[in-house]
Amino acid sequence: MDIKQTAVAGSLESSDLMITVSPNDEQTITITLDSSVEKQFGNHIRQLIHQTLVNLKVTAAKVEAVDKGALDCTIQARTIAAVHRAAGIDQYDWKEIDSWNV
Repeated sequence: MDIKQTAVAGSLESSDLMITVSPNDEQTITITLDSSVEKQFGNHIRQLIHQTLVNLKVTAAKVEAVDKGALDCTIQARTIAAVHRAAGIDQYDWKEIDSWNV
């Protein structure tokens, strides 16, 4: 999926995550995380965001995530929404997304 513009999903409320996805001219995925649970779950959150991007076939993006204790399902949902907005796509392939839940 080609990231065309900057897009945001989520909020800064407790148990949520605000994620910003932007184009990356360097053709890599970079993830910056600010989390209230960084020490305990920082690596897991980064891996979850990265895997969601890979599943969506994103090859180049700058991602900034501000986590306030979000659950995995929320992190994944916010990432999916932000990527689709950034790519200018308003249709979700729910079958494909559901297939990730093995």
